[in-house]
Amino acid sequence: MLTVDIGRLPKPRGPLSEAVVEALASAPGRVRLPVHDADPFGADLAVALHTCYELHYRGFEGVDPAWEWEPGLLSARRELERPFLAALRDAVPAGDDVAGVLDELLVERIPGSGVSHFLRDKGEWWHLREYLTHRSIYHLKEADPHAWLIPRLTGRAKAALVAVEFDEYGGGHADRVHAKLYADLLEASGLDAGYLHYFDDVPAPQIAIVNLMSMLGLHRALRGAMVGHFAAAEITTAPSAQRLAQALERLGGTERTTHFFTEHIEADAVHEQVLRHDVIGDLLEREPELAGDVVFGVQATEYLEGRLAEHLLGSWREGRCSLLTELPEHPGPA
Repeated sequence: MLTVDIGRLPKPRGPLSEAVVEALASAPGRVRLPVHDADPFGADLAVALHTCYELHYRGFEGVDPAWEWEPGLLSARRELERPFLAALRDAVPAGDDVAGVLDELLVERIPGSGVSHFLRDKGEWWHLREYLTHRSIYHLKEADPHAWLIPRLTGRAKAALVAVEFDEYGGGHADRVHAKLYADLLEASGLDAGYLHYFDDVPAPQIAIVNLMSMLGLHRALRGAMVGHFAAAEITTAPSAQRLAQALERLGGTERTTHFFTEHIEADAVHEQVLRHDVIGDLLEREPELAGDVVFGVQATEYLEGRLAEHLLGSWREGRCSLLTELPEHPGPA
């Protein structure tokens, strides 16, 4: 019998996450959080917020499903979201020039200096496996946060978004679902493909990226920002996917390891145009007041991706593991 892969409650990383995890281990009710002076980008708040959001995906082993809409937890989650959202707004320049901010995504500020460039040009096998581990906490739920946009759009924007999501979910073929392709990539790389298997090993910068998607997707008031986030992700994926496929090929990877990335090279180039013209274009024709939110979604995504890149490259240039726990050695891609 097939079963659903459900994760375990994470290990707390401070008083906030400890309060959430301890609460979820008991019956639904009130949750008290010591939010004052918490680092909005720190591991404690990131884990606490991710744990709250995960109840809207697959939940956790042994946790009462009633927690998903428990008013006490929703109130606590809002107390976590406020400083996170406020810090993001403070960190980005804002504005309402949607076309300009999207065009900027195609311009490399320092050519050849990104994570995918490092992995393509001089990354070793252990670097790539760490990168895949970081990304596993998102790619094993790929496209799911964006599906919350569907009922919040209308007309051409809705139809175009569904077309993009249809591709993300394999065009109706279970073996082509992008999350399944990523699971295949993990297995071929000697990594565990279990849902959230590596969550306790991944530091705050990657968790914050997933939290951003969940927050934007769950709040209708942030639908414009979620569209901006989705566009930013699709615009930047194709060139980075090509470099990552080249990195794997250089290290001896087979089609099984490169397929996830080669699938994204062409698909996301098409998705970029659909999102720009059909989703964003139609959305702003109907609701021009959302232009600033779209810009915020793009900028917040790039800001958090930049924080992750700093962490990864800073660790690797010093010869350090970028994860909280070192991975066991593995001979190479299959």
